[in-house]
Amino acid sequence: MCHVLIIEDEAFIALDLQDMVATVGATTFAFAETEREAVEEARAHRPDVIMSDVMLREGTGPGAVELIQHEMGPLPVIFITATPDACLNCDPFAVILAKPVADTAVRQAFQAVAPH
Repeated sequence: MCHVLIIEDEAFIALDLQDMVATVGATTFAFAETEREAVEEARAHRPDVIMSDVMLREGTGPGAVELIQHEMGPLPVIFITATPDACLNCDPFAVILAKPVADTAVRQAFQAVAPH
């Protein structure tokens, strides 16, 4: 079982990401559109993998990840963003992809970081 927290403020993108990683092992999902919601969702169900946009309507993905990891320890993270420069200070084990995302790239990144 692999629980994924998807932090993305565009619903269609979040659902696309869910579909992509469901085919390679993700089994349950939580969704958040803001930094605050992401922390609340992580507290409700500890994620095995976090997939996050960088720029959110309220707060940032890296900010949410930092708060979550401060409470829960290191977790695998995939940042998916159209602005990779905004993620220069992101956790060093994070994988950064550019939008629009390619299914293959997302699946490969997920398989690289997801627990087996």
